[in-house]
Amino acid sequence: MLTASTPTHCPYCALQCGMALSPLPTGGVEVVERADFPVNRGALCGKGRTAAAVLAPGVRLTSPLVRSGGSLVPASWDEALDRIAGELDRVRTAHGADALGVFGGGGLTNEKAYALGKFARVVLGTSQIDYNGRFCMSSAAAAGMKAFGLDRGLPFPLEDIPRTGCVILVGSNLAETMPPVLRFFSELRENGGTLIVIDPRRTRTAEQADLHLAPRPGTDLALALGLLHLIVAEGRVDEEYVRERTVGWEDTRAAAMAHWPEYVERITGVSVPQLRETVRLFCEPEAAMVLTARGPEQQSKGTDTVSAWINLCLATGRAGRPLSGYGCLTGQGNGQGGREHGQKADQLPGYRKLDDPAARRHVAEVWGVDPDSLPGPGRSAYELLDALGSDVRSLLLMGSNPVVSAPRAAHIEDRLKSLDFLAVCDVVLSETAALADVVLPVAQWAEETGTTTSLEGRVLLRRQAVTAPEGVRSDLSVLHELAARLGVEKGFPVEPEEVFEELRRASAGGIADYSGISYERLAEEDGVFWPCPAGQDDRPAPGTPRLFLDRFATEDGRARFTPVSHRPSAEEPDDDYPVLLTTGRVVSQYQSGAQTRRVAELNAAAPGPFVELHPRLAARLGAAEGDALAVVSRRGRAVAPARITTGIRPDTVFMPFHWPGAGRANTLTNPALDPTSRMPEFKVCAVRVELAGPSA
Repeated sequence: MLTASTPTHCPYCALQCGMALSPLPTGGVEVVERADFPVNRGALCGKGRTAAAVLAPGVRLTSPLVRSGGSLVPASWDEALDRIAGELDRVRTAHGADALGVFGGGGLTNEKAYALGKFARVVLGTSQIDYNGRFCMSSAAAAGMKAFGLDRGLPFPLEDIPRTGCVILVGSNLAETMPPVLRFFSELRENGGTLIVIDPRRTRTAEQADLHLAPRPGTDLALALGLLHLIVAEGRVDEEYVRERTVGWEDTRAAAMAHWPEYVERITGVSVPQLRETVRLFCEPEAAMVLTARGPEQQSKGTDTVSAWINLCLATGRAGRPLSGYGCLTGQGNGQGGREHGQKADQLPGYRKLDDPAARRHVAEVWGVDPDSLPGPGRSAYELLDALGSDVRSLLLMGSNPVVSAPRAAHIEDRLKSLDFLAVCDVVLSETAALADVVLPVAQWAEETGTTTSLEGRVLLRRQAVTAPEGVRSDLSVLHELAARLGVEKGFPVEPEEVFEELRRASAGGIADYSGISYERLAEEDGVFWPCPAGQDDRPAPGTPRLFLDRFATEDGRARFTPVSHRPSAEEPDDDYPVLLTTGRVVSQYQSGAQTRRVAELNAAAPGPFVELHPRLAARLGAAEGDALAVVSRRGRAVAPARITTGIRPDTVFMPFHWPGAGRANTLTNPALDPTSRMPEFKVCAVRVELAGPSA
């Protein structure tokens, strides 16, 4: 039983805000502030404040469930595990190892992500593993690797933001998605800096900006190219920096010069004077930053779009210098660490590439297996889900709810139903778990110890504060038991610290090197920035809060420009579908809502989906506030109440994606994939909007 306050971190977004859990006299725990943690200094959003509510016995699963006669019924752990192992073995024997799929989550700790990737490749022998973090910042990751040779969400700590001169924030409504971070931007403006927000909606974040640009959804790439054109035309390129610290400028400059301001104005709807003012505000200070989020990244050209914004930083000397740079605001709690240690289709621990022979040898030695036994790269997240029931016959899923969160969600729901066998490990009976043949109740954030890596690249220690209810086990225990049943007796410990010690060795020498980090050090220092290689002569190596100040992580130390050109979205409006749909989050719900929709306070603040539209569009439809609107795409139909506001473009509607059922926004979204990152085009698709009758 908890008898004293336990310092830990929030289970939700990538800020990983510091908090503490304290016992209540009546039993249970409450969340209390931790003013000592530098990211949030005690401040918490509503989700963080109410996080302990999901620990309540009546909210979460406490017994394994197995399907019998069409229903899920309670079962013993041995029965449930035996059934999973038996079905996995049966499918593998009948159809081969690649008929087994594994799907992870960006909320899993580093230890779980590492163990899940190892389990897929060593125990199952399958290449078919990916995770929902592919839907988060994979485009930014791909662009960052191209340009800098390293992908870390922010190459500097958040504390640098108030001290820079200008921030361009592209496609992020952080006032709702991660409210405690907004104070860094408020302090930026208090210090005389400027904030430019780029979003087709006038969000709570945009209301804080010195300048708000509202481009047509899907045109962020053209916007960045138009700004770079003006930077060249106005003589604002840092020629010395470009010459000494980059390669590839000539081709990139030529591509940008084809995007003259009036042309970009026609594409984006952003006026030429606004483009010129953006360039002035960005270029005049000594230091400046560009930060992107899901808006420009969740597009079928997301990698090129992020590359265009990186090019802007490189051309003006705003990368690898103090208080300057390009960064990505990671979304999920462990979206950064989750892709570094092996649950992504093409990666091994330490952010190593699965098709690199040296990487395979290193990791295979740590794992005690033949490098040739490791399968090659598999399908990306959407492609894996799309293959369910055909090439992939059985799926083990941990910490994800694709019935709500995947694009073209009705199709993915059908794919899940077509499987020979589905096993789900989760805290609650999510919409995806409800389809499973076996559901395992697993421990959550406050019931187990483990590490996460925040959007800053700061590795953090989440401490166990309470004991999981009887009947609940950890994901690591699940993998240990399944591995043993499938003939692998060793290599899958259940203690998180033991897993982390192996992760350190597996990551050593890789891009994301954690070898100099230990649980003891994390507890003492309240987080360590990677890369952090092991030190010499027993001296701990320092972490790396700020990257690229001396050189970039490329072979020659220079950053790479990437020449890109504007192209349309995969699906543009037409006579049948004349309106653009974009999606996003609201402050009181999180991701698919599987946990936050079980918290009364959060549901009271955000009870259900809605369709946000401009008064001019509402007038054309004859719609009033609260009327039920049907939003129809080529993939399906969603119905939700109208929310009329001048804060959105007249050619665009917005829906939040947290809810299942009739208002499921991802029924509509387009699974068109970025050719490099394999990111689906969540942020823009063509729809028509019509009255659906009186609202309920």
